[in-house]
Amino acid sequence: MTRTLEGNILTSQGWLRGALDIDGARIAAIRGDAIDEATARSNGGALLLPGFIDLHVHGGDGRDIMEGGDAARTVARCHARHGSTALLATTMTAPMADLRVAFEGLNTVRSAPDSHAAHILGVHLEGPYINPGKLGAQPDFARRVSQEELAELNAMVPVRLLTIAPEMHGHLEQIPQLVAAGYRVQIGHTTGSYDDGVRALQRGATGFTHLFNAMTGLQHREPGMVGAALAHAQFAEIIPDLLHVHPGAIRAAMRAIPCLYCVTDSTSATGMPDGEYKLGRQPVTKCLGGVRLADGTLAGSALTMDKALRNLVERIGTSIEDASRRLSTYAADHLGLADRGRLEVGAHADIVVLDAALTLTDVIIEGRRNDA
Repeated sequence: MTRTLEGNILTSQGWLRGALDIDGARIAAIRGDAIDEATARSNGGALLLPGFIDLHVHGGDGRDIMEGGDAARTVARCHARHGSTALLATTMTAPMADLRVAFEGLNTVRSAPDSHAAHILGVHLEGPYINPGKLGAQPDFARRVSQEELAELNAMVPVRLLTIAPEMHGHLEQIPQLVAAGYRVQIGHTTGSYDDGVRALQRGATGFTHLFNAMTGLQHREPGMVGAALAHAQFAEIIPDLLHVHPGAIRAAMRAIPCLYCVTDSTSATGMPDGEYKLGRQPVTKCLGGVRLADGTLAGSALTMDKALRNLVERIGTSIEDASRRLSTYAADHLGLADRGRLEVGAHADIVVLDAALTLTDVIIEGRRNDA
């Protein structure tokens, strides 16, 4: 049965005023007249954008991915309410036993899809293969890359992104092997130099984890890992909650990195009132719009992707079209997903519907309205 949505449709070619047909889980047709963004925001019609894709999600609605069990279902439902139609469940640096619990829970949740939840594309393994000198909010279980550990975890749930610190002994040499095995390697939680970053990219790394955070900064004589990203990266993720990164630094990264995309790095505190929560094994506190460890270190966020959209447009000054690419298309491109993150015929019918104030009014996940 075909369903039709009408309004101002942000296609890969630009804005149309018209209609979009959904047949099952896919977009069957798009038709209409070309308009500009100003017209789209002022003509009174709904704004139809690609569903958001968040490649860095630790938790939501009081639950954390590392809990295992059905926690991932609650997390995916939380983010679906805020427009995320697909996500990567993101794990913490932890002993292998803890990671097994998280992956076993994810495997169970993924085997029983939920029409009210964002699609879990797989896992972003943010640790444990990071530098213990740049843990950030990660627990101190950092270690060198283990192909055996990875193979065991990947057999349970696909590891779609893998964060490593390239300066750790043996990591640069392992990057080509990791890429050949199908993992997308990101650089993060690193004390590495500019040269370490360049060498990692040359060996097949493709992105940077929460750019600027938990990595060596840019100095004019020591450009650091941030300098390697700004000078050479095609992809990098950034947290646009305006706490992790100053708006000016976000603007600079947008000019330098062609496919800079946004993530939430959200925690169990997302969608919850101020108070005490968990990030893996770490106790964290949500207050004043942020999430922190007891010593004040930022520990993920309480950001949602609909809020990220408004931050980009209203605080950073991007167009809706540019913001949409950074919230949807570029993340899909980084994972090699040509049928997500864009409104095109044949693509998954993952759609967010907003009003002129950029407030969500509807979320469509693989053709189904999210009424949760």
